[in-house]
Amino acid sequence: MSATPKPEVRTAFEAAKGFMPLDEGLALYAAAVEAGALGLPLLEVGTYCGRSTILLADAARETGTTALTVDHHRGSEEQQPGWEYHDPEVVDPEVGRMDTLPTFRRTLHRAGLEDHVIALVGKSPQVARVWGGSLGFVFIDGGHTDEHAVADYEGWVPHLVEGGLLLIHDVFPDPVDEFTGQAPYRIYLRALESGSFTEVSATASLRVLRRTGPGM
Repeated sequence: MSATPKPEVRTAFEAAKGFMPLDEGLALYAAAVEAGALGLPLLEVGTYCGRSTILLADAARETGTTALTVDHHRGSEEQQPGWEYHDPEVVDPEVGRMDTLPTFRRTLHRAGLEDHVIALVGKSPQVARVWGGSLGFVFIDGGHTDEHAVADYEGWVPHLVEGGLLLIHDVFPDPVDEFTGQAPYRIYLRALESGSFTEVSATASLRVLRRTGPGM
Protein backbone atom coordinates (compact mmCIF):
# COMPACT_ATOMS: atom_id res chain seq x y z
CA MET A 1 0.00 0.00 0.00
CA SER A 2 1.39 3.40 -0.96
CA ALA A 3 2.27 5.84 1.79
CA THR A 4 -0.01 8.84 2.18
CA PRO A 5 0.64 12.09 4.06
CA LYS A 6 -1.09 12.80 7.34
CA PRO A 7 -4.15 15.10 7.12
CA GLU A 8 -2.28 18.09 8.53
CA VAL A 9 0.52 17.66 5.97
CA ARG A 10 -1.96 17.39 3.14
CA THR A 11 -3.73 20.51 4.41
CA ALA A 12 -0.44 22.43 4.53
CA PHE A 13 0.38 21.28 0.98
CA GLU A 14 -2.98 22.38 -0.39
CA ALA A 15 -2.73 25.76 1.39
CA ALA A 16 0.76 26.54 0.07
CA LYS A 17 1.43 28.75 -2.94
CA GLY A 18 2.41 26.65 -5.96
CA PHE A 19 1.22 24.70 -8.95
CA MET A 20 1.35 20.96 -8.17
CA PRO A 21 -2.12 19.35 -8.02
CA LEU A 22 -3.03 16.92 -5.27
CA ASP A 23 -2.89 13.72 -7.34
CA GLU A 24 0.69 14.43 -8.38
CA GLY A 25 1.54 15.45 -4.81
CA LEU A 26 0.32 12.14 -3.45
CA ALA A 27 2.41 10.26 -6.03
CA LEU A 28 5.41 12.41 -5.15
CA TYR A 29 4.98 11.68 -1.45
CA ALA A 30 4.66 7.93 -1.94
CA ALA A 31 7.82 7.85 -4.07
CA ALA A 32 9.73 9.96 -1.52
CA VAL A 33 8.80 7.65 1.34
CA GLU A 34 9.85 4.63 -0.71
CA ALA A 35 13.17 6.21 -1.64
CA GLY A 36 13.71 7.46 1.90
CA ALA A 37 14.11 3.85 2.99
CA LEU A 38 17.52 3.92 1.28
CA GLY A 39 18.69 6.28 4.04
CA LEU A 40 20.00 8.87 1.61
CA PRO A 41 18.90 12.48 1.08
CA LEU A 42 15.87 13.35 -1.04
CA LEU A 43 16.68 16.15 -3.50
CA GLU A 44 14.30 18.54 -5.24
CA VAL A 45 15.31 20.91 -8.03
CA GLY A 46 12.91 23.85 -8.14
CA THR A 47 11.66 24.95 -4.73
CA TYR A 48 9.50 27.95 -5.71
CA CYS A 49 7.43 28.62 -2.55
CA GLY A 50 7.74 25.18 -0.99
CA ARG A 51 4.46 23.50 -1.88
CA SER A 52 6.02 20.19 -2.95
CA THR A 53 8.86 20.62 -0.44
CA ILE A 54 6.31 20.12 2.35
CA LEU A 55 5.71 16.59 1.12
CA LEU A 56 9.40 15.78 0.73
CA ALA A 57 10.17 17.19 4.18
CA ASP A 58 7.48 15.05 5.79
CA ALA A 59 8.68 11.98 3.87
CA ALA A 60 12.18 12.71 5.14
CA ARG A 61 10.88 13.03 8.68
CA GLU A 62 9.01 9.74 8.39
CA THR A 63 12.04 7.86 7.03
CA GLY A 64 14.77 9.47 9.14
CA THR A 65 16.57 11.24 6.32
CA THR A 66 16.77 14.84 5.04
CA ALA A 67 15.16 16.71 2.17
CA LEU A 68 17.31 19.05 0.08
CA THR A 69 15.75 21.67 -2.17
CA VAL A 70 17.65 23.72 -4.75
CA ASP A 71 16.52 27.06 -6.18
CA HIS A 72 17.94 30.51 -6.87
CA HIS A 73 14.52 31.89 -5.83
CA ARG A 74 14.47 34.47 -8.63
CA GLY A 75 11.76 32.61 -10.55
CA SER A 76 11.90 30.62 -13.76
CA GLU A 77 11.20 32.07 -17.21
CA GLU A 78 7.43 31.82 -17.10
CA GLN A 79 7.24 33.50 -13.68
CA GLN A 80 8.80 36.82 -14.73
CA PRO A 81 6.72 40.02 -15.16
CA GLY A 82 4.49 39.88 -18.20
CA TRP A 83 4.32 36.07 -18.28
CA GLU A 84 1.40 33.79 -17.45
CA TYR A 85 2.67 32.49 -14.09
CA HIS A 86 3.96 35.78 -12.69
CA ASP A 87 2.88 36.47 -9.10
CA PRO A 88 3.50 40.05 -7.95
CA GLU A 89 3.19 38.94 -4.31
CA VAL A 90 6.64 37.34 -4.51
CA VAL A 91 8.47 40.33 -5.98
CA ASP A 92 11.00 42.03 -3.68
CA PRO A 93 9.90 45.69 -3.78
CA GLU A 94 13.38 46.91 -2.89
CA VAL A 95 15.27 45.24 -5.73
CA GLY A 96 12.35 44.78 -8.13
CA ARG A 97 13.05 41.10 -8.75
CA MET A 98 11.27 37.93 -7.77
CA ASP A 99 12.30 36.47 -4.43
CA THR A 100 10.40 33.38 -3.35
CA LEU A 101 12.76 32.54 -0.48
CA PRO A 102 10.82 34.40 2.27
CA THR A 103 7.56 32.75 1.18
CA PHE A 104 9.25 29.36 1.13
CA ARG A 105 10.55 29.85 4.67
CA ARG A 106 7.12 30.84 5.94
CA THR A 107 5.58 27.81 4.19
CA LEU A 108 7.93 25.37 5.93
CA HIS A 109 7.57 27.17 9.26
CA ARG A 110 3.78 26.97 9.15
CA ALA A 111 3.98 23.26 8.36
CA GLY A 112 6.40 22.63 11.24
CA LEU A 113 8.93 21.05 8.89
CA GLU A 114 11.89 23.45 8.88
CA ASP A 115 14.13 20.98 10.71
CA HIS A 116 13.77 18.37 7.97
CA VAL A 117 14.82 20.52 4.99
CA ILE A 118 18.10 22.02 3.86
CA ALA A 119 17.53 24.87 1.40
CA LEU A 120 20.35 25.17 -1.13
CA VAL A 121 20.06 28.69 -2.52
CA GLY A 122 21.79 29.00 -5.88
CA LYS A 123 21.60 27.96 -9.51
CA SER A 124 21.13 24.22 -9.85
CA PRO A 125 24.21 23.50 -12.04
CA GLN A 126 26.48 25.46 -9.69
CA VAL A 127 25.19 23.62 -6.64
CA ALA A 128 25.43 20.25 -8.42
CA ARG A 129 29.09 20.87 -9.28
CA VAL A 130 30.03 21.17 -5.62
CA TRP A 131 27.72 18.45 -4.32
CA GLY A 132 29.75 15.39 -3.38
CA GLY A 133 27.25 12.99 -1.84
CA SER A 134 24.95 10.24 -3.04
CA LEU A 135 21.19 10.67 -3.36
CA GLY A 136 18.34 8.21 -3.14
CA PHE A 137 15.82 10.48 -4.85
CA VAL A 138 16.06 13.26 -7.43
CA PHE A 139 12.97 15.32 -8.33
CA ILE A 140 13.48 17.61 -11.32
CA ASP A 141 10.96 20.47 -11.34
CA GLY A 142 13.05 23.47 -12.39
CA GLY A 143 13.21 25.57 -15.54
CA HIS A 144 11.34 24.42 -18.64
CA THR A 145 13.88 25.26 -21.34
CA ASP A 146 16.13 22.55 -22.74
CA GLU A 147 19.12 24.41 -21.33
CA HIS A 148 17.80 24.24 -17.80
CA ALA A 149 16.21 20.80 -17.93
CA VAL A 150 19.33 19.21 -19.41
CA ALA A 151 21.57 20.99 -16.89
CA ASP A 152 19.43 19.72 -14.01
CA TYR A 153 19.50 16.20 -15.42
CA GLU A 154 23.22 16.14 -16.12
CA GLY A 155 24.06 17.84 -12.83
CA TRP A 156 22.12 15.62 -10.46
CA VAL A 157 21.45 12.22 -12.06
CA PRO A 158 25.10 11.12 -11.62
CA HIS A 159 24.57 11.36 -7.84
CA LEU A 160 21.52 9.05 -7.86
CA VAL A 161 22.32 5.57 -6.59
CA GLU A 162 21.14 2.35 -8.20
CA GLY A 163 17.67 1.57 -6.87
CA GLY A 164 17.01 5.27 -6.29
CA LEU A 165 14.12 7.14 -7.86
CA LEU A 166 14.22 9.89 -10.49
CA LEU A 167 11.06 12.00 -10.76
CA ILE A 168 10.41 14.47 -13.56
CA HIS A 169 7.55 16.95 -13.37
CA ASP A 170 5.65 18.69 -16.18
CA VAL A 171 6.17 15.93 -18.72
CA PHE A 172 3.86 16.80 -21.62
CA PRO A 173 4.37 14.75 -24.80
CA ASP A 174 2.12 16.97 -26.94
CA PRO A 175 4.17 19.51 -28.95
CA VAL A 176 1.50 22.14 -28.22
CA ASP A 177 3.08 22.29 -24.75
CA GLU A 178 6.52 23.26 -26.10
CA PHE A 179 7.09 25.99 -23.51
CA THR A 180 5.74 24.22 -20.46
CA GLY A 181 6.54 20.57 -20.87
CA GLN A 182 8.55 19.51 -23.89
CA ALA A 183 11.98 19.94 -22.29
CA PRO A 184 10.99 17.79 -19.28
CA TYR A 185 9.54 15.29 -21.74
CA ARG A 186 12.82 15.15 -23.63
CA ILE A 187 14.90 14.43 -20.52
CA TYR A 188 12.33 11.79 -19.53
CA LEU A 189 12.86 10.11 -22.91
CA ARG A 190 16.61 10.45 -22.51
CA ALA A 191 16.47 8.63 -19.18
CA LEU A 192 14.48 5.75 -20.64
CA GLU A 193 16.61 5.53 -23.78
CA SER A 194 19.78 5.41 -21.69
CA GLY A 195 18.87 1.93 -20.51
CA SER A 196 19.66 3.04 -16.96
CA PHE A 197 16.08 3.66 -15.85
CA THR A 198 12.78 1.80 -15.71
CA GLU A 199 9.47 3.63 -15.45
CA VAL A 200 7.61 2.99 -12.20
CA SER A 201 4.53 5.16 -12.59
CA ALA A 202 2.93 8.11 -14.37
CA THR A 203 0.46 10.42 -12.63
CA ALA A 204 -0.73 13.26 -14.86
CA SER A 205 2.51 15.09 -15.76
CA LEU A 206 4.66 13.40 -13.08
CA ARG A 207 6.92 10.51 -14.09
CA VAL A 208 8.63 8.20 -11.58
CA LEU A 209 11.64 6.21 -12.80
CA ARG A 210 13.93 3.81 -10.96
CA ARG A 211 17.66 3.69 -11.62
CA THR A 212 18.45 0.12 -12.65
CA GLY A 213 21.98 0.59 -13.94
CA PRO A 214 24.86 3.04 -14.35
CA GLY A 215 24.85 5.84 -16.90
CA MET A 216 22.53 8.66 -17.90
